[in-house]
Amino acid sequence: MTDTAIQQTHTSRKPPLLVVKIGGNVIDDAAKLQEFLQVFSAVQGSKILVHGGGKMATRVAEAMQIPQTMVDGRRITDAETLKVVTMVYAGYINKNIVAQLQALGINALGLSGADGNMIKAHKRVQAGTNYGFAGDVDEVNASLIFRLLQEDITLVFPAITHDMQGSLLNTNADTIAQEIAKAMTGDYAVSLVYGFEKAGVLSNPDDDHTVLATVTPTSFAQYREQGIIAGGMIPKLQNAFAAIESGVQQVIIGYATELPQLLTHQKGTTILHD
Repeated sequence: MTDTAIQQTHTSRKPPLLVVKIGGNVIDDAAKLQEFLQVFSAVQGSKILVHGGGKMATRVAEAMQIPQTMVDGRRITDAETLKVVTMVYAGYINKNIVAQLQALGINALGLSGADGNMIKAHKRVQAGTNYGFAGDVDEVNASLIFRLLQEDITLVFPAITHDMQGSLLNTNADTIAQEIAKAMTGDYAVSLVYGFEKAGVLSNPDDDHTVLATVTPTSFAQYREQGIIAGGMIPKLQNAFAAIESGVQQVIIGYATELPQLLTHQKGTTILHD
């Protein structure tokens, strides 16, 4: 199978839509990013890319002498940090990706959650922790996304939303990808791929050769009870199951640069219904 012949797996008469989230392990490596964008651009059909960029934001903040605080892996976003993440995510990283996709023949459009009222959110409220301008998603503008996809435009979203009150919000990229995927299930057979720093869900976290080919709610409960799946992988899989339960056809976790093999189930872990 050639790159240009890669087809997304779908199990309904709806047209396929691929939503991919990539993180710092790809974004911070120019060669990996170029490799990923080449395989991403070769996938036929409608596509949406969601990206983070936390490591670059941290470096820029440190260079500007803006202290950074993380709680449970989430960034405390004060007013100055919000400026940094907006500049880095919605600015340099987003437009660099869009420009590289254009060079590959993909008509890409980079949009924050504020543009076109794409993603509305609210400030995260959690007892005991003030996350500042960190946001949790309320609504995705599925109708506008649909219209743009119908024009053969590939959308590229950074981890920035807004609250309809004039404030931007820093929002977890995994969550944005999941919420977009869920919102588009009415019009598309959606596949959601989480580009990960590991080859997939591993039975041994220190051995990339122990990838679990599939995980279902039943097997997840068994793996969790046995301690095979633990730590940060638990909320990631809980998010994946939330997407599946909301109509997403499949969620795949693995190396983003192996996207063709992930979509044909040769590599990575596929999250499925029982």
